[in-house]
Amino acid sequence: MALKIFSPAKINLFLHITGKRPDGYHDLQSVFRALDFGDWLSFDLADTNSPLVTLTGAEGLTENLDQNLIVKAVTLLANHFPNHAKPLVIDLQKRIPTGAGLGGGSSNCAMTLIALNQLWALDLSLQALIDFGQQLGADVPFFIFSHFHQQDAIVCGIGEILTPLKLPSARYLLLFPQAHLSTAQFFAHPDLQKNCLPISDIGSHYDDYGDAMTDTFINVFEPIAVMHSPAVASALDYLKSLQASTGTTARLTGTGSTVFLPIPDGTDEAVLKQWLTDAPCPAAIAQNLY
Repeated sequence: MALKIFSPAKINLFLHITGKRPDGYHDLQSVFRALDFGDWLSFDLADTNSPLVTLTGAEGLTENLDQNLIVKAVTLLANHFPNHAKPLVIDLQKRIPTGAGLGGGSSNCAMTLIALNQLWALDLSLQALIDFGQQLGADVPFFIFSHFHQQDAIVCGIGEILTPLKLPSARYLLLFPQAHLSTAQFFAHPDLQKNCLPISDIGSHYDDYGDAMTDTFINVFEPIAVMHSPAVASALDYLKSLQASTGTTARLTGTGSTVFLPIPDGTDEAVLKQWLTDAPCPAAIAQNLY
């Protein structure tokens, strides 16, 4: 039995830190949006005497394949359900850059949990899958939640408090600077703003963060990324040079290097092609998935 599943990227329309928890983690507030830009994962059951997991297409993404979140997801479920576990051959077709703030590894992990629930006939509930996902990464629950609800989400806590959100359709110009930024270093940075006021009823504030951003909404990591990465600064400057044409606000996504600009409806395709050509780094145009 073979299964092929799309593994989407996500963007943060904004990203706030509202405080630090007693356990050392930070409370976040954000809106995550899944995109039609992403990876593909193919799963095949292998012979019973094969290794538990054979993963292709992920070479070089981590120091060794055991560190890949796809393998970690397989191992976690196999340890919990040894009587259901069957050897797998998994192929990853990678498009999402690593360290880009697009959640590529977390998305791959989430889709692996979803695929194994089917292939190994585990019959796990959405909440059970999310609980397993949370053990593997803070962004993993969103991708599971979004896949089942076919919606985007308001994300709070450390990523585990999810509220479905239906947003207007939109396209985005994504730029991928050649920079790998350290999330751990970002969180430890002395200039990081960690005291954003919690915003209630985020769902009704889309006009304040969807296309253009009011002063209330920011990505708190953006100033630090710009300060530490000339490539990110250059990409963001390029997008800001287009803001007069779009009437929208360029911004950083997540704690990675990708920057993006919402594209207004009716933008000429020739103009979009020129924007891609003129970009100072690899670029793509993506649309909301849900």
